Amino acid sequence: MQTVTSNLRYLRKSAGFTQAQLAEKLEIKRSLIGAYEEGRAEPKLSTLINIAQLFNITLDSLITNDLTTGIPAVSENNGGATSGKLRVLAITVDEDQRENIELVPYKASAGYLNGYADREFIEELPRFRLPMLGNTGTFRAFEISGDSMLPIASGTVIVGRYIEDWNTIKDGTPCIIVSQKEGVVFKRIYNKLQQPSTLRLHSDNPVYSPYELHMEDILEIWEAKSYISSTFPIADLSLDKLSSIVLDLQKQMQTLKKAE
Repeated sequence: MQTVTSNLRYLRKSAGFTQAQLAEKLEIKRSLIGAYEEGRAEPKLSTLINIAQLFNITLDSLITNDLTTGIPAVSENNGGATSGKLRVLAITVDEDQRENIELVPYKASAGYLNGYADREFIEELPRFRLPMLGNTGTFRAFEISGDSMLPIASGTVIVGRYIEDWNTIKDGTPCIIVSQKEGVVFKRIYNKLQQPSTLRLHSDNPVYSPYELHMEDILEIWEAKSYISSTFPIADLSLDKLSSIVLDLQKQMQTLKKAE
């Protein structure tokens, strides 16, 4: 818990709280804050969750990332940068203090641009859990619209894992990108953050041309990990494939006749 110890001290001082003020906000004794910061005691899970929510960071970040270095803390203005103040990420938890997957329906996409950092807005969203995704990371679901990512159909719900350090994105990774300029879009990312500080977004549908988005315009990125759809992909029965199937059937018939 050494990481939690240093992170708690760093977050408290960055916010300008005394130990007494932080204890009051967390509704615990001041002596416990001192014990946590000095490594003499370990916070309960419920306390860790309250700390993460108070400072608007993920529980995963609080426990596993060294926030004192600024990496991979996300700046409100430059997203993938490794310095600047922590960007807000509001979350909800269930009765067992496990993070939920909040669903952003397509009709709520416009509101999400303003409410993504608002805990009350996030709490109003539908939420669910997918145990197969595990407990590593923070997940959110977005309903997509349009045909730019066919064969994934319009109306499909994409479940994404929150990406804190955008420099780690591998070329071709399918992601939900939230930006003031483009709104909520589902694209494959080609990482150009080093130079010239942009991401190149590609659609799977070749009808749509790639375009670049400057990282200053980006609010959040969620790596696609799963999708939920009521539309099954249509089999690609092109003329060439049909001809191939017919030829295969003819060959099988000839083989059967020779065997008789």
